Amino acid sequence: MIACIYVWPAVRAMPRYEALRLLAAFHAFRFFGMNFMVAGFVSPQLNSSFAAQVGWGDLIAAVLALLSMAALSWRWSIAIPVVWIFNIWGTLDLLNAYYMGVKNGDPGLMGAGIYVPALYVPLLLVSHVLVFMILSRPRSAEQAA
Repeated sequence: MIACIYVWPAVRAMPRYEALRLLAAFHAFRFFGMNFMVAGFVSPQLNSSFAAQVGWGDLIAAVLALLSMAALSWRWSIAIPVVWIFNIWGTLDLLNAYYMGVKNGDPGLMGAGIYVPALYVPLLLVSHVLVFMILSRPRSAEQAA
């Protein structure tokens, strides 16, 4: 609801590159998922495959977000394709992590990391949807704004 009422009207009114850069900046902090690989952050019984996939997937998403921000800032000709790659990867990574987390079963194994899927991931998913909405807007609507 907050995204619909406050965030979407604001980013929709911004120039395309600036709106995409702002939303990508939020994903530059996806390194939080790397914490799942830190000893003591999660239970030793947590599946190490899960921790590795979450950690490395988030790191790749963060690097792609930073690359998107650079491409948008410097107006590279490949900026929009880079943002598409970042957004598709980031969305699939989050969905995969959710799937694997449900398959794992016991949220108590996440220890201090429980805040990541409980608080941060929903915000990331909403921002991915906003990026898809901006990317799929027709150019005429963008110019009218």
